[in-house]
Amino acid sequence: MIAPGVVYLGRNALTFGVPLACTAIVVRQFATATWGIFIPTWILVSVSCASVPLLGALRLTLKHFRHQREAAALGARLAPISLRGKWPGNLDLVMEFQRIVETGYPGDGLREVTEEIGPAVNLKPLWADIIFTTEPAHIKLILATDFNNYVKGERFQFGMSSVLGTGVFNSDGEMWKFHRALSRPFFSRDRISHFDIFDRHADEVIALLKERMKTGYAVDFQDLIGRFTMDSATEFLFGSCVNSLHAALPFPHNATFTTPESVSARAQVAMEFSAAFNESMLRIANRARIGWAWPLLEMWSDKTIEPMKLVSAYIDPIIHEAIEKKKLSNSLGSTSEKVDDEVIEGATLLDELLNVTSDPKVLKDETLNILLAGKDTTQWMTTVIVYFLAMYPKVNARLREEILEHVGPDRRPTYDDIRDMKFLRAVINEALRLYPSVPINVRECINATTWPSPNPNEKPIYIPAGTQVPYSVLLMQRRKDLWGPDAEEFDPDRWLDERLKTYLLADSFKFLPFNGGPRLCLGQQFAYNEMSFVIIRLLQSFSSFSLDLDAFPPGSLPPQEWAGLEGRKAMDKIHPKFHLTMYSKGGLWLKMTEA
Repeated sequence: MIAPGVVYLGRNALTFGVPLACTAIVVRQFATATWGIFIPTWILVSVSCASVPLLGALRLTLKHFRHQREAAALGARLAPISLRGKWPGNLDLVMEFQRIVETGYPGDGLREVTEEIGPAVNLKPLWADIIFTTEPAHIKLILATDFNNYVKGERFQFGMSSVLGTGVFNSDGEMWKFHRALSRPFFSRDRISHFDIFDRHADEVIALLKERMKTGYAVDFQDLIGRFTMDSATEFLFGSCVNSLHAALPFPHNATFTTPESVSARAQVAMEFSAAFNESMLRIANRARIGWAWPLLEMWSDKTIEPMKLVSAYIDPIIHEAIEKKKLSNSLGSTSEKVDDEVIEGATLLDELLNVTSDPKVLKDETLNILLAGKDTTQWMTTVIVYFLAMYPKVNARLREEILEHVGPDRRPTYDDIRDMKFLRAVINEALRLYPSVPINVRECINATTWPSPNPNEKPIYIPAGTQVPYSVLLMQRRKDLWGPDAEEFDPDRWLDERLKTYLLADSFKFLPFNGGPRLCLGQQFAYNEMSFVIIRLLQSFSSFSLDLDAFPPGSLPPQEWAGLEGRKAMDKIHPKFHLTMYSKGGLWLKMTEA
């Protein structure tokens, strides 16, 4: 496989190579014909290379003037530019943002820029037009009202394709519609088999928690719930559970006694698969953050190859076996009948996909995309909900009271139970408002357009064709002008009192934890059901949760200087981070009281 850096240089060689080569040839011929001077090749090459920055600067200047003319023709203005960088191309800001990703808080850097300049700003990293926004009206245009003018784009897809292929999260146009149609029937209605899967694996989680609490040591709840979501996701996707819950749980770093670990071969495969999947996500997320220059950091090899070998080693045999079974079933004249165009109860997503295609690449791309959504996003959402229950004991007690009232201490919850528990939904929504699973997303504008100005006294903002337009749901959902002066406070009652009408019902695009418009997450209700089911089961078995800060690995807690700041950053006791989705640095180490 050709390294991404080589592919990138090959694609862009013509951009500068052809003009420079033509110029060199003309200069040599002119000098020879006019003055009889032969200019050596090494001089021409040296001068040509030295002129690359000048050519680049000329192209950028001409592009800027062209955008100014186009904006004026539309009665618009260029987006305000962040000029805080001191190095060419804002390289120092690019490096600073990378540092923030490693050691800072989600949204740092971007929050300061938008508070200073406004909710829409051209960040200009490495001379590229990257217009970032936290404005609901802009995000609504991107996701809904002008949906066809915004795509993932070839630049984004190039970085993601080695892991996500052409699946539903990494495709546009007809390919996206095809993948969306493949998966839609599976999520079209609630299915009893989903709750069967949740219940079986939730029982395993609770048993492991009770066993750990007997030792007196904390448990990494993020790791444990990640195993739950991985096992649940692989079972409903493939009908083959990876069984990561069967592997031994880690003990905190300060444990003086641990039980002997006996790891089966199957459990070892499960943990290797999970680790490789996470590593793959980290690699492609880093590409997205670096931007157009990421291939230059992978000149000699694709950094996703090694982790994807382990992922493929698990998935490929399952897909191959399913294809062969389908072929055998068809040859024997047996077909899977649908009822009213719905998926039959007990069928997996892979079963449903095989009714449409037997292409192993299409099947793999789609299942990996859904696995990302079914595992990572739900893992974070459940983790942060339990974190808030540990942080706010009164909320925990009130929620447990509602659960016991509607479901009781041990009965399995039903769809109707979950639908009727208003405070449970409020707790989930409030956690997702403050910490959505995907804090930053990105699209690319196909045709030049305009966005309404956040300031009604100013002209609309011009968006050039081909511009990448990232948007942050996390920052938008914490804006005080959109959510009130207590926007950074965790308060589930804002979903039950007059604040719901005041701040949200007037514009539903202020709250987008599952995206919006035609790309609205197909598994939204599935995720709500899974989170609700697990929270109910946990609070049936445990009366309270508490953070064990001593159990967190050294260096994983928030820096002490954050405590002197304002807002959520100062309040939280964990260090939230993100790749494509969010997670807590070092895990979430909890102790809990058995009911």
